[in-house]
Amino acid sequence: MKLTTRIQLSLMMFLQFFVWGAWYGQMSKYLTNQLHATGDQVGSAYAAFSIAMIAAPFFVGLLADRYFAAQRVLAVLNLLGAASLFVLINIHDPDIFFWVMLVYCFTFTPTIALTTSIAMQQMSNPEKQFPAIRVFGTIAWIVVVNIIGFMAVGDQVTIFQFSLVAAAILGVLAFFLPNTPPSATGRVTFSQIIGKDAFVLFKDRSFFIFFISSILICIPLSFYYAWANPSLTDSYIAAFPQMDPKGFKIENKMSMGQASEVIFMLLLPFAFQKFGVKKILIIGLIAWIVRFLFFGYGTADTSAWMLYIAILLHGVCYDFFFVTGQIYTDLKAGEKIKSQAQGLISLATYGVGMFIGSIISGKVKDLYSTGDPVVTNWTNVWLVPAGIAAVVLLLFLLFFRDNKTRAQQNI
Repeated sequence: MKLTTRIQLSLMMFLQFFVWGAWYGQMSKYLTNQLHATGDQVGSAYAAFSIAMIAAPFFVGLLADRYFAAQRVLAVLNLLGAASLFVLINIHDPDIFFWVMLVYCFTFTPTIALTTSIAMQQMSNPEKQFPAIRVFGTIAWIVVVNIIGFMAVGDQVTIFQFSLVAAAILGVLAFFLPNTPPSATGRVTFSQIIGKDAFVLFKDRSFFIFFISSILICIPLSFYYAWANPSLTDSYIAAFPQMDPKGFKIENKMSMGQASEVIFMLLLPFAFQKFGVKKILIIGLIAWIVRFLFFGYGTADTSAWMLYIAILLHGVCYDFFFVTGQIYTDLKAGEKIKSQAQGLISLATYGVGMFIGSIISGKVKDLYSTGDPVVTNWTNVWLVPAGIAAVVLLLFLLFFRDNKTRAQQNI
């Protein structure tokens, strides 16, 4: 790959995740503090992302992959996204906010697959070359979250303004990316997009248990994305009421989660060699339970270490379950239905699973919130995802029997 192409793709990936990271983890605090949204309204706003994620494969599969160059579609979607964000930052009603957010998410979610497709089609050896490009996305997330933290604007409309500017820049730059013509030919069907051919994998009981577990564990994942920031903020306010909340730098603290994600991604090959697929998935599930218990019982004054560990466990939770799950799916599917199997898992987790999780997390937050001003019993809130993760772990221990070692050979 030419150096200029590598730089272009790295910048593309950086801006892609800069746009996403600027608002995703902070939106709940913005909605709560500025728009005075209820937990249910916050959950609905996050559910908009999942609704769009369900629709994204149909857009990419039916339109982008067949009729237009991918870089041009990426450009147009980002410019439309910037326009949607301009409308969004002027919305002050949380119910109207949901509909504008839904429109914006319809412009954003297809770009996740498009940037990956553009990058990989320019590579002669994606397995070796893609990680070095993709890591710029994680770096971007860490950078933008830390900027927001240092500026203390996590609950301000600034988070969407950052996304707007970055989306506009990416929209312009995308026109100058290496040409990536339509890659798909022939007739595409609804069955192909939802991965119907991969349904044959459900005949394997262990894979079916893994599939159901993947959907269920996205419910706790939704709790983390929606409520970790407000929960940590409230914990520090309760512990240090005399301090200005802007000095807590919650976003900076949470960025350690993305840093741990990079570290554990690098450790994953060694974990496969030592433990194999089943034990790694179990370790990931145990980490989910521990992190939510620590979020629930940790305090910013006497047990801040629990909160820090809960944040740092993000790498174990995400990499040891979701990334390992992608590898497991790849091994189970084989060459013929590999793409459909991965698409099916993405549709089920980021679409169905996180949609359910977003709705439930909002209702649970309202259930344990009382008074005026509103006070939330965060211990009770975090016990819910901890309990769900415990059920998934039990399900896994009882019924998951696949102990293949092929993963060790493929890492």
